[in-house]
Amino acid sequence: MMVIERVTPATMEQKAAEAGIELPIEQTAVWADFQSGIPGRKPWGSLLIRDNANGGDVVAVISLIDMETHGYHYLRSIHGPSWASRPTQEQENDAVQALLKFVRIHDKQVAFLRIDTWHDDDDQYPVLSTVPYSETVVLDLEGGEDGILSRMKSRGRRDVRKALRECPADIADETAQATQDFTDYYHVMVETSQRDGFNPAPMSDYTDMIKALGPDHCRVFAARIDDKVVAWSIVAMHGKTAVYYYASMLSAVRRLHVPDKLLFTVACMLGEQGLEKLDLMGIGNDFAPSLKPLNEFKTKFTKETTAVAAGHDFPIKKTLYRSLVLMKDLRARLRGDAKKDIRVDEKGGTNKDWKEAAGQRPDNNPNRAGKASGADGKGGKDSKENATK
Repeated sequence: MMVIERVTPATMEQKAAEAGIELPIEQTAVWADFQSGIPGRKPWGSLLIRDNANGGDVVAVISLIDMETHGYHYLRSIHGPSWASRPTQEQENDAVQALLKFVRIHDKQVAFLRIDTWHDDDDQYPVLSTVPYSETVVLDLEGGEDGILSRMKSRGRRDVRKALRECPADIADETAQATQDFTDYYHVMVETSQRDGFNPAPMSDYTDMIKALGPDHCRVFAARIDDKVVAWSIVAMHGKTAVYYYASMLSAVRRLHVPDKLLFTVACMLGEQGLEKLDLMGIGNDFAPSLKPLNEFKTKFTKETTAVAAGHDFPIKKTLYRSLVLMKDLRARLRGDAKKDIRVDEKGGTNKDWKEAAGQRPDNNPNRAGKASGADGKGGKDSKENATK
């Protein structure tokens, strides 16, 4: 039997460390503080999940954010629950049921939970918004340039070496400059969004994230040619792990191998700073087929991919949730008709090739060049629900 205990964010982080749980940045107090500055969001609670069948030990933790949108509330946890070890289906199902019961008792406003799970559950539904993923690419940053190159596929090594030889871009950490004025970087994002056919998040989404997380947890790297910003990435960091949260690039330089040089240089710089892993945030598979255009670029940087828990919705107010599903289906049908008209008029629509766009991020946006991921709005995996591409 799983038991839920509410604690302070600091206590949750302490108990996680004691249990050997490596927290992603989205499960930390600094992330909760960042989310609290976004209208319609507020930290709901930091919870310990104890397994009474295992002596009451902490086996997982979860930080939940209250999301208010369109007149209803739901709770989102990006990369949560975070487990000490991958749970069995029985353990995970027990934990989910305990969470649902705990939320029902303590908050009558919540319509559903959106959490990341490893296994199927009778109570789960595909997410109403955002693009969750179940597989990602994680670079091992140990061993310097040679070590990072050695763990790539042969085409990854070839492309990176070509970029290092031929790409004229200079790569640098420009966190200080971007914090003071993000205008030049945002112009690149606007062009990326026009090329790839999505609406860019407001510039404040990026600046708020950079300032709220601070340089210890968020860095901006840029590629310049003739002193002009032509590409950039925002990297979030916690512990020994970095996450390639956003990326963007000008169309004029996409044949110059700028994305390869930027990513490899950033990986090397992070490794020199003592970080051990760089998560590229999601690739496509049967669970997330819309992300498959990301695969050609991302998967060349490692020989193996990494499975992760994927986002699912767990209704609490089931009648309300059913109505939201019906509205989503109706909007999809209406958009489908509109897109058919656009294809006829524009003969094919906009370029969705992430490899060329160099944009990054789904639910999390595995990197949709710049759009803060999802229904969440500013910067979160759910900022895949509005945050990245």
